Amino acid sequence: MSDLVIVESPAKAKTIQKYLGPGYEVVASMGHIRDLPKSKLGVDTDNDFKPQYMDMKGKEDVIKDLKKRAKKCSKVWLATDPDREGEAISWHIAHLLKLDMNDDNRVAFNEITKTGVQNGMSDPHKIDIDLVNAQQARRILDRLVGYKLSPFLWKKVKRGLSAGRVQSVAVRLVVDREREIRAFVPKEYWSIDAKFTAPSSRRVFDAALVNVDGNKLEIPNQTEADGLLARLEGAEYTVKSVKKRVTKKQPAPPFITSTMQQEASRKLGFSAKRTMKAAQELYEGVDVEGIGAVGLITYMRTDSLRVSDEAKAAAAEYITNVYGKDYLPDKPRTFKSKGNAQDAHEAIRPSTPELSPARVKSSLTSDQFKLYKLIWERFIASQMANALLDTVSADIGANGCIFRATGYSVKFDGFMTLYVESSDNDEGSKKMLPELKEGDKLKLKSISGNQHFTQPPPRYTEASLIKALEENGIGRPSTYAPTITTITSRQYVEHEGKALKPTNLGETITDLMIEHFEKIVDAKFTAEMENQLDEVEHGTKDWVSTLHDFYGDFSSTLEKAETAMEGKRVKVPDEETDVVCEMCGRNMVIKYGRYGKFLACPGFPECSNTKKIVTETDGSCPRCGKKMLLKKSKRGRSFYGCEGYPECTFMTWNVPTAEICPQCGKTLFNKGGKSGRLVCENEGCGYERELKK
Repeated sequence: MSDLVIVESPAKAKTIQKYLGPGYEVVASMGHIRDLPKSKLGVDTDNDFKPQYMDMKGKEDVIKDLKKRAKKCSKVWLATDPDREGEAISWHIAHLLKLDMNDDNRVAFNEITKTGVQNGMSDPHKIDIDLVNAQQARRILDRLVGYKLSPFLWKKVKRGLSAGRVQSVAVRLVVDREREIRAFVPKEYWSIDAKFTAPSSRRVFDAALVNVDGNKLEIPNQTEADGLLARLEGAEYTVKSVKKRVTKKQPAPPFITSTMQQEASRKLGFSAKRTMKAAQELYEGVDVEGIGAVGLITYMRTDSLRVSDEAKAAAAEYITNVYGKDYLPDKPRTFKSKGNAQDAHEAIRPSTPELSPARVKSSLTSDQFKLYKLIWERFIASQMANALLDTVSADIGANGCIFRATGYSVKFDGFMTLYVESSDNDEGSKKMLPELKEGDKLKLKSISGNQHFTQPPPRYTEASLIKALEENGIGRPSTYAPTITTITSRQYVEHEGKALKPTNLGETITDLMIEHFEKIVDAKFTAEMENQLDEVEHGTKDWVSTLHDFYGDFSSTLEKAETAMEGKRVKVPDEETDVVCEMCGRNMVIKYGRYGKFLACPGFPECSNTKKIVTETDGSCPRCGKKMLLKKSKRGRSFYGCEGYPECTFMTWNVPTAEICPQCGKTLFNKGGKSGRLVCENEGCGYERELKK
């Protein structure tokens, strides 16, 4: 009789089976098998919040198979993911199979490699009931909020709405930022910018006026700017001081869940959901040519920066072999996690550092490769030596005015030879300066006054919203991606390019929540709830009393809101467009349906005219010459089709451009993005060329 090992996914089962070999049978539970019922609350609020768990619909065959296999095996091992969710799944499976809760039958794998699996199997333990209770408390909290608040929103706004403990705070952050942008009043200011050449070089460099008569510069209007320009007319420019120093630049730490999602958004343009899908696949195992099934990264839901000594040693060996000993720091790097981090896992890193992205590229999908490359480079760079930068700051004087020029050069690239972290507000690099010496007389090439206006804070992107949630202590590694998916799919927030913008519905719901359920949309209150759940996980707080503390206040708040809103409904204002209804002449408004946005006449029911929202693009159809339109497939993927459909059925995944084919005069299409090619899709032409870099 073999031992039965139960994991969550078939991919993970296949990889682990390879390492365990004969004597073990590895099967997948396909995620959760028991949960609260969908059709009712399923929580007894009068009996210490006792949950009513049920076998999930669609899992009947899986459950039957698990029971059958468990009867035939010598021992059952529970090897679900190493987090609260995974612990709860193991607990449910143990109940279902009637396993001994005091048995050491729980194993966890931080990485799906031979070593990781062997280490996990050699260190079995009991199911951690504190982890289970923390997950139960979170699930029940979210159920109470969702099932109690959602009907209230249906009655007072419209059917189909939902409220959530974390999602409501996320929407409020987006709404508050949008209103901050609307309320922002730009303030005018001016700068005086000059270009110089030095005696030792013909290279032109920039400098900006920073000080006048010993005072820090502020130029509020053009009159003062013109006065300063007049003062500097015909002036002699002399280098007053030159400051040089060598600065050290340290590498960024390896990824945790939030920073991985942020960097994948900035560098790869991935949504948080897309990032986590690729990361899950890399963790569970990929068939690598010449190796077989192997998990390429450690567990991807973590907020810990801890790295094992073995991984540091493997990274050091790789760095020495490829870059040389100069690229190693004096001692292996250690990064400190935040105070509330769960240190059960390591940071996200390649499970086998010597497997470079180039080595595994042929075995990965495009998304898997891009994300693995990002994770691998970030980790290897985190174990490399500091970069050394020669920085220069020169002050240039003229008629009591001081201009400042700054620049730097790379003295030693260190980790920067492999990886440099991006940010939401990347600024242009400082430029190289020519050799400057104190007393040098500079030649003025140009000088001008330039008008500027202060800018409002930017809208959130997925990356910056995840950062804000993390900084405010809202949610945990496993919740960031589902939260953003929920608020966009519920049409409370929408994408405008990369930016997140609240819809009218999102603003209306947020205002209603602020008025009647202030705590639910309060960031500090939500963060405190997360801390209490952490205390439950650590065994220092009782999960039932945590729910009692929350529910007593919540239920009374809900009663007050019901009374205050008796007989009232809140109308969501429509977003008016400049598209005129051809039937009645009214300006059409944007509505939301099952498949997204569409145009509707506000005169309904007198006028029931509706239209698809059409986005025109550059270029024209290569078949019939009509306009090209941006469209969406049923799966939400963008494609481009002729406006003459269905008479003209031309469509393409490639982006129409304003450029014309030099051979046939038809529109050229961009195939492959920034590093792709321009191609002509006129049948029989065949023209194509690389994009200009």
